[in-house]
Amino acid sequence: MGITTLGALHTALALVALLAAFISLGRTGLIAWHSRLGRLYVVTTVLTCITGFGIFRRGGFNEAHMLGVVTLLAIGLAWLAARGALGARSPYIETVALSLTVFFHFIPGITETSLRLPVGAPLAASTEEPWLKVAASILFVVFLLGAWWQVRHLRRLHQRSGGRVRQFMPTA
Repeated sequence: MGITTLGALHTALALVALLAAFISLGRTGLIAWHSRLGRLYVVTTVLTCITGFGIFRRGGFNEAHMLGVVTLLAIGLAWLAARGALGARSPYIETVALSLTVFFHFIPGITETSLRLPVGAPLAASTEEPWLKVAASILFVVFLLGAWWQVRHLRRLHQRSGGRVRQFMPTA
């Protein structure tokens, strides 16, 4: 498959991040910075980005590296929101920003998997395959629907908590 040690570490970190995200989403309906699973997700996602900056399979700095930069910016936004720095909307911004980073995991994930598997006859010949763009678009719609559902879920939790901003965020 032609994967380097750094590439294998990068992939393992991404899989741990996604596992933490999906468990958190399954338990509480969202990924929260202050939860144990949320922190595991954030740390492994940051490490995934950092290790990704050392992978140059297709030459120099490319769109995958830029996606790592954008992911780190979204995590920074979630960090600010988790500290309440963005006002009353902070819990919503935190949740949507972290969910957006889950979507970001899937873009290189589906692309790289399609370029490598099955071994000897990969599903995609290049990153420019039209069906990869369709798959990314479908995943984006799934993200939008999930973000919409999470905001609704948070609003209900907020109403039940009597308007206490931080107290209504579930922990997992």
